[in-house]
Amino acid sequence: MAHSLARDTLGLTHPVQIDAPKISFSAKEIDLVEWKGDILAVGVTEKDMVKDENLEFQNSILKKLDSHLGGLLAEASLEEDFSGKAGQSTVLRLSGIGSKRVGLIGLGQSTLTTAAYRSLGESVAAAAMASQASNVAIVVASPEGLLAESKLHTASAIVSGTVLGTFEDNRFKSESKKPSLKYVDILGLGTGSDLEKKLKYTEDVCSGIILGKELVNAPANVLTPGVLAEEASKIASMYSDVISATILSVEQCKELKMGSYLGVAAASENPPHFIHLCYKPPSGPVKTKLALVGKGLTFDSGGYNLKTDPSFLIELMKFDMGGSAAVLGAAKALGQIKPAGVEVHFIVAACENMISGTGMRPGDIVTASNGKTIEVNNTDAEGRLTLADALVYACNQGVEKIVDLATLTGACRVALGLSIAGVFTPSDDLAKEVMAASEVSGEKLWRMPLEESYWESMKSGVADMVNTGDRQGGAITAALFLKQFVDEKVQWMHIDIAGPVRNVKNNTATGFGISTLVEWVLKNSS
Repeated sequence: MAHSLARDTLGLTHPVQIDAPKISFSAKEIDLVEWKGDILAVGVTEKDMVKDENLEFQNSILKKLDSHLGGLLAEASLEEDFSGKAGQSTVLRLSGIGSKRVGLIGLGQSTLTTAAYRSLGESVAAAAMASQASNVAIVVASPEGLLAESKLHTASAIVSGTVLGTFEDNRFKSESKKPSLKYVDILGLGTGSDLEKKLKYTEDVCSGIILGKELVNAPANVLTPGVLAEEASKIASMYSDVISATILSVEQCKELKMGSYLGVAAASENPPHFIHLCYKPPSGPVKTKLALVGKGLTFDSGGYNLKTDPSFLIELMKFDMGGSAAVLGAAKALGQIKPAGVEVHFIVAACENMISGTGMRPGDIVTASNGKTIEVNNTDAEGRLTLADALVYACNQGVEKIVDLATLTGACRVALGLSIAGVFTPSDDLAKEVMAASEVSGEKLWRMPLEESYWESMKSGVADMVNTGDRQGGAITAALFLKQFVDEKVQWMHIDIAGPVRNVKNNTATGFGISTLVEWVLKNSS
């Protein structure tokens, strides 16, 4: 019996207006004691929290503050057992200085990372929301060790954490509150045009991350393959000076012989949409051509290999398009940044993996667009089937390097946990490039082996390959499968983001991968 599907009725694709706080920078000569506002937040390391025999801080900034607070800051930190460890924070209402409250935010060890400073911004945003603060100041207790370039990265990470920390996705709630935080002063990290440029860049990346989060958070009855294609087209329309859009229909995909992708899509009443955005710089020659490919399963039921085990998390399968969200979020950010000298193709084979009489069955054989045949021994290993044709298409654009992102395997979650993405590539040069980009972005990647001997388990007696091999090493065999669809002349990397795609504490999207992709593209620009 035919049935009607819920369509775009809940307002996903009309994103809420983001009221990001206004950020300002002040020179280090600003007197922290005199600063007037709701919260003065101080990022401290464990070393900064060391006290002498009189229980007085040795750090000059903390010592000065506490002298005006009558020693209450040191006393409260002892009572709260606050030692500056990463993840610790305490906000105290103390009189004696211009600020209504003083917050101490733990940064951990004295060797600090992008992630630590971003966490500082996130903690400040959380504290501001909890106390309904409208203006805060942020200072690092020991800025003297930071070089000029380090100060730029530190300021960027703090701003990123603060902006993203104030974002709440309330589109599907009947009632929601707007964030109260309006103004953020960042003290002691300098001023000037370089800092302003870095702030603009950070805000552009954050807007891409927020889009990525909204896409992944949206339920499958709202974010269908067609709606995802509409979102991609909106990006191209918004930045039409540098981005163009091509959306391939089912018939056009058939003409390109994308049998692997179309096999996955065959059961759904929501038709597939193959998305291709292309960024070209506004002026100057193109020196490098890149492709970003994202897995775009807007919902994955598992097909006839239905996700029946609770560990398969079928209720969370709206997250299975996290790779495509990263790619489109990066497209939005790059549309604003407009890097020179680089052409970027953003490719998503969007579809649903459902069950019906027209659906792909276990044991079926499908043919990908490069002519290779695949025996489908598990319909729940569908993402790699869609990526196969997407990778072939990407190679046909004449690109030199490809990075694909996918929530591909539970095996990678088992191997690396929920905060680290697995990286697979035969190219040491590409691995160095992307890992360097992740160091700047603060996102955690770990390079995994591409053990060729494992390919033996992927061979079929009746086709060129099967789509799943042995359970052991499942993330590796999945990557080896994808490798069959990449031209040998093209440098390629696969990033499995099954773990870090969502925040398990509140079950929302993280926007993982977007900032690393943007950094990588910029490293390839002139």
